Amino acid sequence: MPTFAAPDGTRLAHHSRGEGAPLLCLPGGPMRASAYLGDLGGLARHRRLCLLDLRGTGTSDRPADPATYRCDRQVDDVEAFRGHLGLDRVDLLAHSAGGDLALLYAVRYPERVRSLTLVTARARVLGVDFTPEHRAEGAALRSEERWFEGAHEAYGRIWAGTASDADFDAATPFFYGRWDTAARAHAATDVHQTNEDAADRYATPEAFRPAVARSVVAAWDVRVLLVSGALDSGPLPRVAAAVADLFAQAEQAVLPGAGHFPWLDDPRLFSDTVARFLDSQE
Repeated sequence: MPTFAAPDGTRLAHHSRGEGAPLLCLPGGPMRASAYLGDLGGLARHRRLCLLDLRGTGTSDRPADPATYRCDRQVDDVEAFRGHLGLDRVDLLAHSAGGDLALLYAVRYPERVRSLTLVTARARVLGVDFTPEHRAEGAALRSEERWFEGAHEAYGRIWAGTASDADFDAATPFFYGRWDTAARAHAATDVHQTNEDAADRYATPEAFRPAVARSVVAAWDVRVLLVSGALDSGPLPRVAAAVADLFAQAEQAVLPGAGHFPWLDDPRLFSDTVARFLDSQE
């Protein structure tokens, strides 16, 4: 398995899928091993996916200092990955909580980013978060699903901070556009792929300086794509649109029938959408 050394000496692993121009991919979770990204719905047909296992996840080593799990402390891991790949500038894709890491990287190293694709991504770096009201609005879209009644109360307890492990299990269908066999298999990998201690440390308020970040991206000469799922609550498409407005050059793609993992719900639409955006950079 290819590895490289982070600036503090932690050994980090990465995985490659597909051929062609490299696309550096950051997983979410937070702190979930990159394996859950798969081939991003066939995007590996268009690009060589360079998937990073963040420190303490997948086959990457755990750091000596757990404080380095905080997302702003991992920015230089991404920069070391870029250097390891021998790239002057990168096309960067991030999913979910990985959006915070990608944005922090872009703010610190704006000259190193060629394009940025944010897939159902968080933007706490820019001062935008997803509220319980957003989650309730998104959940209401699923009221006709046969699993809704049993999942809805559990979903509410998650965002109220009172959920049990059973509640997380019960609410899982809300994160997928279709709660089918593929979604169940994907969801079943979550627990063993996630470093829970690292996840708890990943996104503390001290990691973010929204005013500084907004000033950088408002003048940033880089194209940005925000991919939203029409059925996702984190972010709702309208919240993602508000995030897009913070960038100098950003566009949004809302994928119908998709949830938080849109490459599972409609693989071809997802991969074609992202590939067209990346090809437009050529």
